[in-house]
Amino acid sequence: MRVGIDIIEVERIKRSMKNSRFLSKVFSREELELFEQRRYNPETIAGRFCVKEAFGKALGIGVREFELNEVATLNDELGAPYIVLKGKALEIAGDKNISVSISHTKEYATAIVIIY
Repeated sequence: MRVGIDIIEVERIKRSMKNSRFLSKVFSREELELFEQRRYNPETIAGRFCVKEAFGKALGIGVREFELNEVATLNDELGAPYIVLKGKALEIAGDKNISVSISHTKEYATAIVIIY
């Protein structure tokens, strides 16, 4: 079992969102659709960003060997987050089970990823 955790200031994500390429480079099509539904809420986006960082930490490689947009955080019918992997991220993680949790305030977002 491996654990990764990340925290970020929401203000940092707000600043990054001013760059038109940031969202499309970092997030999957499915995540972008979610953001549109939620009116590009910076807290939501910051939480999803933390998941990507925490995933890389749980793998023990950081975000070096896969693209950030290959790790998508979606929600089940009850609103609980789950991760969908594509490309290199999927190859690296293989068939391992992944659990994720996200939390945020107006100032900070955090996520934890457990791979087992």
